[in-house]
Amino acid sequence: MNVLQVSAEIFPLVKTGGLADVTGALPAALNAAGCDTRVLLPGFEPIMADLHSTTVLAELTTPWSEPFVLRVGHLASLNLLAYVIDLPLLYQRPGTPYEDDQHQPFADNYRRFALLGWVASRLAGGLDANWQPQVVHSHDWHAALTSAYMAFSPAQRVHVASIYTVHNLAYDGLFAPRHFFELGLQSSALSVEGMEFHGQMSFMKAGLFFSDYITTVSPRYALEIQTHEQGYGMDGLLRLRAKELVGIMNGVDEVVWNPTRDPALVHPFDAHKPAGKSRCKAELQQELGLAVQSDAPLFGIVSRLTEQKGLHLVLSVLDEMLARGGQLVLLGAGDASLEAAFRERAAANPQAISVHIGYDENFAHKIFAGTDVTLVPSRFEPCGLTQMYGLKYGSLPLVHHVGGLADTVVDCSLEDLANETANGFVFYHFDSQSMVRAVRRAFALYARKAEWRAVCTRAMCQSLGWDTAAAQYVALYRRLCL
Repeated sequence: MNVLQVSAEIFPLVKTGGLADVTGALPAALNAAGCDTRVLLPGFEPIMADLHSTTVLAELTTPWSEPFVLRVGHLASLNLLAYVIDLPLLYQRPGTPYEDDQHQPFADNYRRFALLGWVASRLAGGLDANWQPQVVHSHDWHAALTSAYMAFSPAQRVHVASIYTVHNLAYDGLFAPRHFFELGLQSSALSVEGMEFHGQMSFMKAGLFFSDYITTVSPRYALEIQTHEQGYGMDGLLRLRAKELVGIMNGVDEVVWNPTRDPALVHPFDAHKPAGKSRCKAELQQELGLAVQSDAPLFGIVSRLTEQKGLHLVLSVLDEMLARGGQLVLLGAGDASLEAAFRERAAANPQAISVHIGYDENFAHKIFAGTDVTLVPSRFEPCGLTQMYGLKYGSLPLVHHVGGLADTVVDCSLEDLANETANGFVFYHFDSQSMVRAVRRAFALYARKAEWRAVCTRAMCQSLGWDTAAAQYVALYRRLCL
């Protein structure tokens, strides 16, 4: 089955969050399950640099009359065939894929990502005479117009199914309606039964409305986004489309996230030979200037510093953690006030708290390997990969019971310890009091070394790879292509 994946990011070339980890790992998993998967990507500089054996598939003109080249080639880092939109004026700029170096969204993002969907629809319509997709699978708001363009394309000889995956409903791609007529869509697309959303045009809504099928990244999140609390105004549409909506749990790339052969680690380890983990912890403590104490539980955070991630709760329970002898290492960036608050706490407690603002993939691996507990206290979390990385590296997740966190982490309650299903710590109310009780459970279990080791072994032995998710996607693709 020929599958075209459409996304703005792909690990290890362009990454701002978990989206890239998913779109970087899923194609290989689909290919292993019997698909012929290709990707369509914007021509960001790292992608262009990695594209080998490239040829020009077509010279095209955007709906707003700007010429560009569509290339096809081989992504060396991923061993994957890719179509890449070569238009440097749109995609090769300082900053992130979405913002300039002043952290302001690019004013023409509506064009930059509408073009991604427009090109996907052309490929669906047979632009490549040598390869015809049967399924076009687009990811998040950046690729959401794919389904709209496909819906308004001329009737095709071959039916091509459209699937849209919501990675985070909170980021919806809203733009002023005055830009609509640059995009080359029929005027009826900008209506209530289309992409109009409270007087604006929403790329996210276009994906939800026009796709043949909608998936999201965990079973629980598929239910949560149908509620007023987490639907961001789209819950009515999602309830209407509930029969065409499913949650498929993301996986972990077990080649990249594997403590037995992780190149970032000097001391590899696994569930049955865990000695390397204690060495990783001591090395991390020493490197960060923390007190080198094996009996001090080391908590880790690898996260965007945003309100969604619940990091104000961490600040509120820090005194309790420190009073009990715990330590904290944080890697992340985002909200300036959160950055400042964590820096201030680290300055006041340099032997117990280490804060690194920014992102470093190598350092992230070291944090998961060296910490005892991974903190993920998110207000909402569609899937969460961080808690799964923690599980793979024996850094037990401490999470809020929401979204994919609830789907993957079982609390170390007495009954779940007894029936050998516990793999972390869970709090059920999004407040400091509830979180501090989970922190206390972590300290209590850490003091019981044999039980802690048993839970870590169970966590590390879990199967979290992409094969299960890939099988579910392939079954869905086949059903839609019947």
